[in-house]
Amino acid sequence: IPQVSGAVVVSGLFQLVLGVSGLCGWAVRHCGPMVLAPSLSIIGLSAYKEAAFFCSTSWGVALLLMFLAVTFSQHLGSCRLPFCALPQARGCSTELSVPTLRTFSVLFPFAGVCIICAILSHLHIPWKSPNPGSLARLSWANSTLHAPWVRIPYAGVWRWPLFTPRTLAVGIAMAIGCSMNLVGCYVLCGRLLRAPILPPHACNRGLCMEGLGSLLAGLLGTPGGTAASIANTCTTGLTQVGSRLSVQISAVACMVLGMSPRLAELLTRIPLAVHGGLLSVTYAVAVGMGISYFQYVDINSGRNIFIVGFAMFMALLVPRWFSIPPAHLATGWVSLDLLFFSLLMVPVFLTGFLSFFLENTISG
Repeated sequence: IPQVSGAVVVSGLFQLVLGVSGLCGWAVRHCGPMVLAPSLSIIGLSAYKEAAFFCSTSWGVALLLMFLAVTFSQHLGSCRLPFCALPQARGCSTELSVPTLRTFSVLFPFAGVCIICAILSHLHIPWKSPNPGSLARLSWANSTLHAPWVRIPYAGVWRWPLFTPRTLAVGIAMAIGCSMNLVGCYVLCGRLLRAPILPPHACNRGLCMEGLGSLLAGLLGTPGGTAASIANTCTTGLTQVGSRLSVQISAVACMVLGMSPRLAELLTRIPLAVHGGLLSVTYAVAVGMGISYFQYVDINSGRNIFIVGFAMFMALLVPRWFSIPPAHLATGWVSLDLLFFSLLMVPVFLTGFLSFFLENTISG
């Protein structure tokens, strides 16, 4: 854990450098539809293995959540309940009902399916896969019987981060991958909410704050930093809720859970099939949004066809190649091997790098 925390600290510092120097904003200015279309599509497609992994614990639960989420957000998206209304203007008595089912198209299915699973478990009714192994029991494996209600984290509580050449290499790779993911989240969120194009300096500020979060997380001894969430971004597209208040409430809830191990233990009780259903619904939005960017591209051009096809194909091919032993890198420096391996195993990095490089070097 100390080495992983050290890599998280390095990642946060590197992201701060990228944000303060303005490199993130410079990259955003040079990312056109030819870069965004394949990158966003691969961001969504890259999660299909994890989604299938989680859904396999109980396909019935996962399909139920997908059905409810799609029904609420798409089929009943315009349904307005009369008892859920907001004042139309200050000082006016006229009320305008809101699309409640669309607004809660993720929360209601999530809560409902979790309650159903809890009831079935309490009644000893089997609802998991026919062959429950360690995979099906994974969501219950990390529960703690005597977790305290309140524990304030502080720096060095799990030993101080350890810095080695390997942690430096992995931290840099983490920072590059998270930075590209952040740009994709920002572009995706603005597109889903039909907001104006995000200025480059806003991306720089966001990257700096993400770096500060990772720096603090590493000092607290956590094995993971802070990063923009594609699932949360796509949730805004399903619910059409892009208010800062919702983000602030989420941040406060995360802080409360972080200071209460007993409450955080509830997160381990969420069935894995629920996670799989949510991933399937939310990441599908990213795939569709990436495809929608092709309308701004001359897709009849042979140059554009090659760039998109080559970038997406290599993003799927290279990680598959390195995941099959004994394929590995051997440059002579273990740290350099880890850096290259960490980057080449991330489809988003490969798609973004190849499409960005080819778009700005091939004339046409």
